[in-house]
Amino acid sequence: MPDRKRDPIIGTPDEINETNKTELANKIAEQSQKVANTYQHFEDSLARGVRWFSSFIDRVLFNRKYGKVVALVLALLMFLSVNYNSMSSIYTSTLTNAKEISGVPVTAKYNENTFELVGLPKTVDITITGDAGSVTNAANSNGVIVADLEGLTEGVHEVRLKGEGFGENVSVKVSPSNVMLTLKKKATQQFDLTYDFTNMDKLDNVYSVGTPEFEYTKVNVRAAKDTLDSIAFVKALIDVSGQTAEFEQDAKLVAYDANGQPVIASIVPDTVHVKVPVTSPSKTVAIDVQVSGDVPDGQAIESITMDQETVTIYGPEMVLSTIDRVVVTLNASTISKDSTILRPIVLPTGVSSSNINQITMTIKLGEGVTRTIDDVKLHHQNNVNNYKSAPVEGQSTTTSVIVFGTQDNIDGITADDIEVYVDMKDARPGVQEFPLQVVQPGNGLVKYTLTESTYTMNVLGEKTDDTEENNASGVNDG
Repeated sequence: MPDRKRDPIIGTPDEINETNKTELANKIAEQSQKVANTYQHFEDSLARGVRWFSSFIDRVLFNRKYGKVVALVLALLMFLSVNYNSMSSIYTSTLTNAKEISGVPVTAKYNENTFELVGLPKTVDITITGDAGSVTNAANSNGVIVADLEGLTEGVHEVRLKGEGFGENVSVKVSPSNVMLTLKKKATQQFDLTYDFTNMDKLDNVYSVGTPEFEYTKVNVRAAKDTLDSIAFVKALIDVSGQTAEFEQDAKLVAYDANGQPVIASIVPDTVHVKVPVTSPSKTVAIDVQVSGDVPDGQAIESITMDQETVTIYGPEMVLSTIDRVVVTLNASTISKDSTILRPIVLPTGVSSSNINQITMTIKLGEGVTRTIDDVKLHHQNNVNNYKSAPVEGQSTTTSVIVFGTQDNIDGITADDIEVYVDMKDARPGVQEFPLQVVQPGNGLVKYTLTESTYTMNVLGEKTDDTEENNASGVNDG
C-alpha cells in the first residue's frame, strides 16, 4: 500500500474522517434537543389549554347564572339528535317535487316496413320527479314515452317503456313500465278501391255528386296476414264540403273490416287522385194533397186551392226518374170552418231539396151528404201465383160503395169511377174469404166506404194467364 502522508495543515485522511464524524454527531445531538424542547413546549401549552377549558366548563356548568342557558343548549342538542331523520326528510321534500301526468301518448321504434306492431298501449301514466323548476319544465316539454324495438325480430318481446325529451334534471317513472309487444312480419295484398263521400251535410242540397273517376282502382296493402284477412274493403274518403262544380282532390285511403271499423295497415300509396262530377239535377212534379180524418159536425171539404200546383225537386237523376208527384198532408179533423193554412211539402226518399218547402192551402167547407153507388165491379190484385178463380154459387161479382162529400162533389160519381179489388196476396187453392179494398180518390174531397169488407171466392189450383182469368172467375183483373 502507498504511504499515507500527513498534510501539515489539515492532517492525515484518518484524522479528517474522525473530525467529520464528531461534528455530525454534535449536530444530531443539537437537533434532537431542539425537537425535544419544541415538543415539551407544545405539550405544556396543550395542558394549559385543557386546564383553562376545563376550568371554563366548570364555571359555566356549575354556575347558577348560566344554568338555564346550559339547559337550553343541552335540550336543543337532544332534540336535534332525536329528530334528525324527520327534519332531514322535511328539508329534502322542500327541494324535491313530483308531478303525475295521465294519458301520455306512447310511440315505438321499430322497422315499420317489415313488421306490424301489436299490443302497444296508446297512452300511459307517468310521474316526473325533480326540483320544482325542472319538473315544471319537463311537464311542459315535448317529451315522449318510447318503446324501443329496434333490432328485434318477429315474435313476442317484453319491452321497457322509457321517457325521452323530459330533460336530464328529472326522473320519469312510467306506469306500466314494461309491456308485452308482438312483432308480426308483414305481407302484401292487393285490394280494389271503393269510395265514400264525407261532409255531405256541407254540400248545398241543390247539388248532387256523381261517380268519381280514380287515377287507379287497385292498391297494395301491407300488414300481418291476420290483419290482411280482416280487411273487407279499402275506401277513398272524398270530401265534398262546399263543392259547386266538378272538382279534383287527393283522397285519403282507409282500410275497413266487415263491420265498417277502420283497420290499421300500410296502404301503398295512401292517397288516390280523384275527379268528381257535381251536377244539380232537378225535376218539376205535381203536388198532391192527402186528406185524412173527417171534418167535424157532418161537414165535408168543398174545395182545396193551393198557391202552388207544382214543385221543383233536386236529387240524383236515378231517384228523380221514379217520382212524378210529391205529397202534402191535411188532417181534416182539425178544420171546422173555411181556412187558409200553411202545410209542409213531404219530400220522397232520396230527394235532397226543393225550390219551395211549404204551400198555402185555402179550404172551403160545405154540408156533407151520403150516397150509395151500386154495381161497382170487383177486380183482382196481388194474384202473385196467377191462380184461376170463380165466385161461389150465388155470389155477385159486384158490390156497393157509400160515398160521402158535399153535394157538388158526389153528384158526378158513377160506378166506373170507383175501384174495388180482391186482395189475393195470401190466396191458396180452395174456397176462402178475401179482404176487399177500395181506392180512395186522390183529392180527398170524397170519402168511399165499402158496404161489405170481404168477398168469398173459389181459388182453383190451376195457373192461368191474364187473358183467361176474367172469363174463368167473373171478377175483373186489376
